Amino acid sequence: MTLQKQHIDNEQELIEKVVYINRVAKVVKGGRRFSFSALSVVGDGAGKVGFAMGKAREVPEALRKAREKATKSMTKIPMVSKTIPHEVIGHFGAGRVLLKPASPGTGVIAGAVVRAIMEAAGIHDILTKCLGSKNPHNVMHATFNGLETLRISVSRAKCRGRSIEKTTA
Repeated sequence: MTLQKQHIDNEQELIEKVVYINRVAKVVKGGRRFSFSALSVVGDGAGKVGFAMGKAREVPEALRKAREKATKSMTKIPMVSKTIPHEVIGHFGAGRVLLKPASPGTGVIAGAVVRAIMEAAGIHDILTKCLGSKNPHNVMHATFNGLETLRISVSRAKCRGRSIEKTTA
């Protein structure tokens, strides 16, 4: 019983953003059958963020599925004082997303899909540009590809077995 309460409290802390809802129709003998897919982002506002797509016959059910899958797929993003550590380009299919760190006070300069990810992750100062595909699914995957390739100099030095002073010199 207490585990469920912790889970519910944990969900209330999370920031959920619905990025895209798509309606598809299947033509059958009696008419059209509609189905919905929802693309959602979930984050804690402190560097953990995840995304997922849910499909169902009704919109609320698709949103619920997307939210549950997104909470399971959350990953930690390296941040340096509310921005990212360095410039990176994320790739997925024909979509590419450029992510650049920005000085404090700049804000989130991004399109709707990338903005939702950054707000859920807790990144407040960043410059972005979608290159290539503008499809929300491709942009979402490309953004997460870029965020997953980010590294902080401390972790980079640790992987190489060197001190930070030797790495930066």
